[in-house]
Amino acid sequence: MKAKASLIAVTIAASGLIFAVNAAGAPLSALPTTQKQGDISYLSGGIGLTEANAIKHVAKRYPLELEFVLKAKPKDEYLADVKVNIKDAHDKVVLDTTADGPFLLAQMPAGKYTVSADRDGKVEHRQIEIAAKEHRRLVFAWKS
Repeated sequence: MKAKASLIAVTIAASGLIFAVNAAGAPLSALPTTQKQGDISYLSGGIGLTEANAIKHVAKRYPLELEFVLKAKPKDEYLADVKVNIKDAHDKVVLDTTADGPFLLAQMPAGKYTVSADRDGKVEHRQIEIAAKEHRRLVFAWKS
């Protein structure tokens, strides 16, 4: 009887997990592949609703979340192919990549950083400090 109760509890728990993933709008399998550059693990993407929802669902697990937007009328548009450069407090490049979509999530250690985003030669810079176990979100928006 005890084994049956455990099996039922696991089944209910598993069903709840499946529901939570579906309620978020995307399965975790829709996430882009995690990449690594030096000590930094990151993923970028968000092309298509399923992938964008999967990224949004896990974003809080990453210390740094970047989003790239074109301010346009009648509505804003997501951007891809944005060059991203992140330097630490000692001006050392810790990440230099091109975003595959409108989102980039990075596993960053605590510290101070300069984040630069370049869209067609228009570069935006942000200073950011990330504390241990903290999530920070930066939105880079360019005018059309």
